[in-house]
Formats: sequence, C-alpha cells, structure tokens
Amino acid sequence: MSDPATTTAPTEDRSPWLRRAAWAGLAVVIGIAAAFGARLGLPPGVVDSPLLGSPAPHVELQRLDGPGTIALEDLRGRVVVVNFWASWCVPCREENDDLLAAAARYDDVTFLGIVYQDSPEAARAFLDELGQGYDHLMDPNSRAAIDFGVFGIPETFFIDRDGTVAAKIIGTSNLGVLSSTLEAVLAGEDPRSIVLDGYQSQR
Repeated sequence: MSDPATTTAPTEDRSPWLRRAAWAGLAVVIGIAAAFGARLGLPPGVVDSPLLGSPAPHVELQRLDGPGTIALEDLRGRVVVVNFWASWCVPCREENDDLLAAAARYDDVTFLGIVYQDSPEAARAFLDELGQGYDHLMDPNSRAAIDFGVFGIPETFFIDRDGTVAAKIIGTSNLGVLSSTLEAVLAGEDPRSIVLDGYQSQR
C-alpha cells in the first residue's frame, strides 16, 4: 500500500503553480475583453493614445468626390475632427447622424471623414443613403490609418488649432460625446474628464 504522504505531496506542490496559471489566464481574458470593449457597443469615451499631445500626422489625401486633395497642415488654425469609417462598418452607420449633427452645430470646426479599407463606390453609396455633410477622403494604402495608429473603426480624432492631437474616441460616437469633446478642445482644455462627465449626465 502506498504511503498517503507520498501521494498527496506532489499535488500540494503543484497547486500554487496551477493557481498562478489560472489567474494569469483570467488576466489575459480580461485584458482582451477590455481591449475590444469599445467594439462591442460599450459607451464611447475619450481614450489615451500615443498621439495625444503630439503633432497630427502629415496627411494629404484625395477627395472621395471632387478634384484635388486636402492636407491637414493646410487646416492649421482650425479645430479638425478626423473620423475613420467604412461602408461595411455597422457602428459607422450608427454614428453618422450624430457626426452630421455635430458638423452642422460647429461651423467653425472642420470635419473630415477618411474611408478605411473600402472602395470609392461603396463609400459613395453609403453617403448617398445616410447623408454627407463634409468632405471625405480616400486612404487607398491605409497610410493615414497607420500614421494615426488606427486599431479598428470607427475611430475619431480631434486636432486643435495648433495642429496637435488633443483627443481620440474609439467606438460609436454620439452627439453628446462629440459636443463635450469639441467644447473642451475649443476652450483649450483637456477633453478627457469633461467628456466622461458629459456622458454620465446623459444617462
């Protein structure tokens, strides 16, 4: 007959390691869920980005409709909202009305849509259906998306009058979040706390 001490000791030795492995696995799952939370319909909010406080990337892209290009550097002196979107993106469809409303409300702000990994034909059909209130640009090689560090769409960036990236929103934006962010940027304030407070007040 085997000695109970010799049969239980290995299990006791392994249990701390197993517990650590289980906790590590749980941490990975939580981290993944947090990273993708905005893509699952959670409330949008201003988030950290390596670009915050840095000059906006040097972007010059062809208009989706009409001749010529638009360069961000030429818009220095104005607040600019850059929204990355595509016709196949369901959250992009959901936020379009709010982006149009914000663009109409803030006529001193330039709104730009950048078409992400989509065809001009599909992008035009999307805008013909849902409405177009500002310029949209094609990014055929995703160079602008790479320079902005776009992870998934929709993503919206706010550039202040000095050409500095002041804020970033991931996920489906809404008029309240867009307005709160713009009010902060126009006032030269840090948008992050103001936007989150503004969202809470709408609930």
